[in-house]
Amino acid sequence: MKCPVCNHPDSRVIDSRSVEENASIKRRRECPACGRRFTTYEVVDTVAIAVVKRDGRREFFDSHKLILGIERACQKRPVNAAEVARDIETELQNALVSEITSQDIGELVLSRLRDIDIVSYIRFASVYREFQDIDSFMNEIKSLGRRGRRRVSDKPTNADK
Repeated sequence: MKCPVCNHPDSRVIDSRSVEENASIKRRRECPACGRRFTTYEVVDTVAIAVVKRDGRREFFDSHKLILGIERACQKRPVNAAEVARDIETELQNALVSEITSQDIGELVLSRLRDIDIVSYIRFASVYREFQDIDSFMNEIKSLGRRGRRRVSDKPTNADK
């Protein structure tokens, strides 16, 4: 690594440690020429994911926007929106996709929320699927009832055992 002070082409690693939940490595280095110490960070280079919007526009995947959308649906609910978003982003990165539709992302969110919290699922679905009337809500709720999903707060009772 080139020294940022004297531009010497080499440096010595003094200390390395994992940071940001093992997502990167922080290294303390020392220049053999000038003796100055400096810090570098090593992170995995990820593939940029393009999101194709409903109107055909393309923009880069923004995990912050995803978190905000999930947080709105999960407001005052026992759901960690950042964790759900991180899981979805990790799945996309691991799939090595370079492009995905916003509809596919919405379906990924819905499938996660359906398993975590039904109220958050309905809230997200109402915006994502653009419910226009009470019948849209009722049809979605009925479809959930047919699947036999439980809420996060449902605890098995003695009758369930």
